[in-house]
Amino acid sequence: MEMNKDIKILAIESSCDETAASVVKNGREVLSNVISSQIALHTLYGGVVPEIASRKHIEKINQVIEEALKEANTTLEDIDAIGVTYGPGLVGALLVGVAEAKAISYATNKPLVGVHHIEGHVSANYIENKELEPPFLCLIVSGGHTHLVLVKEYGEYEIIGRTRDDAAGEAFDKVARAIGLGYPGGPKIDKVSKEGNKHAIEFPRANIDDAPYDFSFSGVKSAVLNHINSCKMKEEEIQVADVAASFQNAVVDVLVTRTIKAAKEFGMHKVCIAGGVASNSALRQAMKEACTKEEISLFYPSPIFCTDNAAMIGAAAYYEYKKGTRHGLDLNAVPNLKIGQR
Repeated sequence: MEMNKDIKILAIESSCDETAASVVKNGREVLSNVISSQIALHTLYGGVVPEIASRKHIEKINQVIEEALKEANTTLEDIDAIGVTYGPGLVGALLVGVAEAKAISYATNKPLVGVHHIEGHVSANYIENKELEPPFLCLIVSGGHTHLVLVKEYGEYEIIGRTRDDAAGEAFDKVARAIGLGYPGGPKIDKVSKEGNKHAIEFPRANIDDAPYDFSFSGVKSAVLNHINSCKMKEEEIQVADVAASFQNAVVDVLVTRTIKAAKEFGMHKVCIAGGVASNSALRQAMKEACTKEEISLFYPSPIFCTDNAAMIGAAAYYEYKKGTRHGLDLNAVPNLKIGQR
C-alpha cells in the first residue's frame, strides 16, 4: 500500500439519539457530516426512550449514509474502511449502526474498524485543529460521561479522573427538569443562565479525598432540589435564571479547576474539551480564562462536533485503521465499553 495514499473512511454513529454518517479523509478532513437528530421526538417524553431511539435509527440509517456519500461526492468503491461506534451507549441503538457497518463491510469487502464513542469525542478536536497532536489532556463532558483523560498517543488513553455518580450533562438535564426548563437541559440552562446572577446561591463543590481528579455532581443536584423545595415551603418565588446560573457556575468551577490542576501536575501544555457539554458557553469561557492565565493552549471543537456526530468517529477510526485495528463480522455492541478497552 502506498504510504501517501489518501484514506477515506465512511463513519457511522448511532449510540444514542442521533443517526449520523460521515466521510472523513485522512482523519482530519470532513467531506460530509450528516446528522438526523431525534431530539424533538424524545422531548415529548422528557428524555431519551431507548426503544424509540432504536426504531428511529433503523428508519433513518440507510438514507443518512446515502446522503453522506452523496455530499462527499464519494461511492462505496472509493472508501478504504468503515468506522462505527460499538460502545458505550444504548445497546439497541448501537446494534443498528454495528449491523449496518458489518453489512457494508461484508458487501464491499472493506475493512471494519470499531470505535469507542468517547475516543470519538476526543478525536473531534483533530478536525478543526490541524496542528493538534498528542500528548494532551482532555476533559470529556457529556450526558453520560465526565472523564479527565491523558491522551498519550493516537488511540492511547489513560483515565486520571471520572465521575463517581452523575455525569455533568445528566446533572444539567435533571436540574433543568426540576426548574421547569425541560429537555434537553444543557442548552436551556446555558441560555437562561445568561440572565441570572451566578453568585446568587452558593451551591456546593464536591471534593473526593483519595481521588483529586474525580468528580461528583449528585450533591450539587440535590442542593438545587433542596433549594427549590425550601422556596416552595416558604412560598417564595423561584428565581429560575439565578438558580440555573449558580448551578452552572458550581459545575463549571469544578470542571475547570480539576482540569487545570491535572494539566499542571502532569506537565501538559495542551488541554482539550470534548463531548456535548463542551459546547456550554460558560465552560468555554472559564476554561479559556484559566488556560490563558496558566499559559496552556486550549482546543475545543465547534458545537456541531461536540454533540454526537459521525465525523468524530471517522477521525478516531482513521488513527485506529493506521495502527492496524480491524474488527471481524463478530463485532458486537458493548453498551458499557471502557475507554482504552479493545
